[in-house]
Amino acid sequence: MHPALPLTHLLLALAVVAVWGTNFVVIKLALADLPPLLFATLRFLFALLPAAFVLPRPAVPWHELAAYGVLIGAGQFGLLYIAMHGHISPGLASLVVQTQVFFTIGLSMWIAHERLQRHQVVALAIALAGLAVIVAHTDASTTVLGLVLVLLAALAWAGGNLVARRAVGANMLAYVVWASLFSIPPLLVLSLLFEGPAAIAHGLREAGPLTWAAVLWQSAGNTLFGYAAWAWLLARHPAATVSPMALLVPVFGMGASAWWLDEAMPAWKLIAAALVLAGLAINVLWPRWRAKALLRAGA
Repeated sequence: MHPALPLTHLLLALAVVAVWGTNFVVIKLALADLPPLLFATLRFLFALLPAAFVLPRPAVPWHELAAYGVLIGAGQFGLLYIAMHGHISPGLASLVVQTQVFFTIGLSMWIAHERLQRHQVVALAIALAGLAVIVAHTDASTTVLGLVLVLLAALAWAGGNLVARRAVGANMLAYVVWASLFSIPPLLVLSLLFEGPAAIAHGLREAGPLTWAAVLWQSAGNTLFGYAAWAWLLARHPAATVSPMALLVPVFGMGASAWWLDEAMPAWKLIAAALVLAGLAINVLWPRWRAKALLRAGA
């Protein structure tokens, strides 16, 4: 049995997932002024500085920091920002990117030869049904290109997860901060190549206080506060108690998008969300439910 979180710790966990979920609305607001790859570059620049002067580099090889930085920077967030720049709505982006859970399982099977569990097959099938509903309803606000880009972002996130698994005992906040050193160069080069100096200069001129606040929120709120608070909770409670809270990220994401951006929530979108979330929940919670059942049976 895993004890419940104390109220203050529960509120902290809710604050983290609320920041991570509503962050998709913040991304959309900033993309009104900044080109996506430039925006991603700035996000990791401010995640690196000035925190790198406060947090010592974690005791992990440079090549692992580089791999994580490229996968999460250019891979996950570069692709996600491009997708959200007119190709997919923030609410659906917050939902679809959570498929990183299943990509992580797939990569673990391929690279580490982990075995696929029965409940994971069921969970994946249900989540895929949800994605099929989204594919069947693509339109101007959610295109096939946008969906593919977010799925590729989820794949890159999963690759980053496998790299980060090797950093046993490392300070993960410091890990993310120092890995940002390797996110910045590829994002900046790609921005110069595909967005161009003129678009970069125009975006920087047009960026007002709200846009810069969104950039800082990405760095300080989403990255520094989010990772620090989550790591603090995981250091004090079993992962099986804390991790299920992350299932609320797309709930906050879709709710915030509907509230602030008036994103429509037709029945098909809610059905798709329910299916994907059900798949995620089974994957995360089934081992815990099974352990409780076995414990009761043996009592």
